[in-house]
Amino acid sequence: MIINNCNGTHVSMLGLGMMRLPCIENNDGRIDEVEVCRMVDYAIEHGVNYFDTAWMYHRGTSEEVSGRCLNRHKRSDFLLASKFPGQLPEAVNAVEKTFETQIARSNVGYFDFYLLHNVYEQNLEFYLDDAQYGIVSYLLKQKAAGRIRHLGFSTHGTLETMKKFLDRYADVMEFCQIQLNYLDWHLQDAEQKIDLLKSYDIPIWVMEPLRGGALAQLDDRYADRLRAIDSKYSIPEWSFRFLQSIPEVKVVLSGMSNMLQLEENVRIFSERKVLPPDQFKAVIAVGDRIVNTIGVPCTACCYCMDKCPRNLSIPSLLARYNEYIVSKDGGIVPGKMNSLPEEKRPGACIGCRNCEKLCPQQIKISEILKDFAGKLT
Repeated sequence: MIINNCNGTHVSMLGLGMMRLPCIENNDGRIDEVEVCRMVDYAIEHGVNYFDTAWMYHRGTSEEVSGRCLNRHKRSDFLLASKFPGQLPEAVNAVEKTFETQIARSNVGYFDFYLLHNVYEQNLEFYLDDAQYGIVSYLLKQKAAGRIRHLGFSTHGTLETMKKFLDRYADVMEFCQIQLNYLDWHLQDAEQKIDLLKSYDIPIWVMEPLRGGALAQLDDRYADRLRAIDSKYSIPEWSFRFLQSIPEVKVVLSGMSNMLQLEENVRIFSERKVLPPDQFKAVIAVGDRIVNTIGVPCTACCYCMDKCPRNLSIPSLLARYNEYIVSKDGGIVPGKMNSLPEEKRPGACIGCRNCEKLCPQQIKISEILKDFAGKLT
């Protein structure tokens, strides 16, 4: 297993993201704890020591299940990361209560790594106005007390938002988690974000290395381009080898949903294989070509569903929208949509925009669903 030294802590480059865990009856709020424990055991046995959870994952159940599965092992055998849910107003106005709830849920005594979750345009002011909200100052006190070992932040925000945040807090942020993959190299300014973080000497954690699974199974027209570069790598492996080729990247989080995915990723991260410059550029070119055909950059994080008054499966609808857009004639998407009850179709959206306030990708969901509904009529 590739191990990196991050501010004196030895961290496995492969991290197990506790956001897409196996579930019972496909219910995102009912984690299959027996299977998760089996995955955690395998991960630790094979050198993975970084586990990443958050307040919102699996509708609030991930922190508790993560803690129970990890606490079956010695505390020194694992590193647990969680996050302050700054995209939720109820958390912003109750910092201490939120953190104490997370500590109690996970029952690990302290967080090895703790992040300000998704610093972006709509919550930046809450962090910058520390006099009123006191979020960063409170977390720094917890760090001084040993309840947080390393403090950092994650972001889906713009480059400008990152600059504003770092202008204020770069001296107390030990790492930054960004969405990074060859699809987002240009689409989300990942290249420039790397340069910015490098200028502050802040190591990079990666989320969405497979773009919510979109880069794990590519259309043949893109997969064939990767195979033409080198046929020895699997399609998902290209994403991870790409990230292993970026020196500033120290941790790559993968939201693995089953043992087969875990076993494959452990194999890939058992050794570092850096792509030659020509292959690195060729992979980016494949990503740019894909971007030209993808309609919506949804990663299926499911944050949007928490505040939807119609309880729509928004990520599924957006995935079908992309499928429709890529298919010249709409493919079989209309049939799929017609199989849903009317109250679960795109036209059921009432345009309240609650989902858009929580979307890390800042997708105009209500407009997309309106457009989708129109295309299906």
